[in-house]
Amino acid sequence: MSDDTVHARLLRHLTAAGVPFRHVEHAATFTSEDSARERGEPLECGAKALVVKADDRFHLLVIPAPRKLSSKLARVALGAKQLRFATADELLALTGLVPGAVPPFGEPVLPLPLTADHEVGTLHPRVAFNAGSREHSVILDALAWRTLARPSFAALTEPVG
Repeated sequence: MSDDTVHARLLRHLTAAGVPFRHVEHAATFTSEDSARERGEPLECGAKALVVKADDRFHLLVIPAPRKLSSKLARVALGAKQLRFATADELLALTGLVPGAVPPFGEPVLPLPLTADHEVGTLHPRVAFNAGSREHSVILDALAWRTLARPSFAALTEPVG
């Protein structure tokens, strides 16, 4: 991969921070469950990164892999009247990525404001995510992800149970 890919920027960012992480190459995955199986990690450690358009601005939202985004809570968190997922074309133009390849990092990895659900990194001591492609994943300590990614936190998913 070239030096300017999201994958390369992400690995450089993690390496420069000096945090231990595991990089896994695997078969292409299209669901959180498939990714967890390929990584050999529980679904609960997965961090699902979603690009949305809130009114006229794009945002990167991160939720625990076993959970679903609440549009109502996301609109409230982002102060938006309207919310929708970015189209595949918009995602490609914004990030150079296809759906399912987005890592849970804003600057300097992706040029988007980052908001994470409060539970990301609390359901499991590690966080696992696709790392700029459907064939590459990264697993690292949940606290290290929170420190490096520096998301703002908000309620983005409905409580389970």
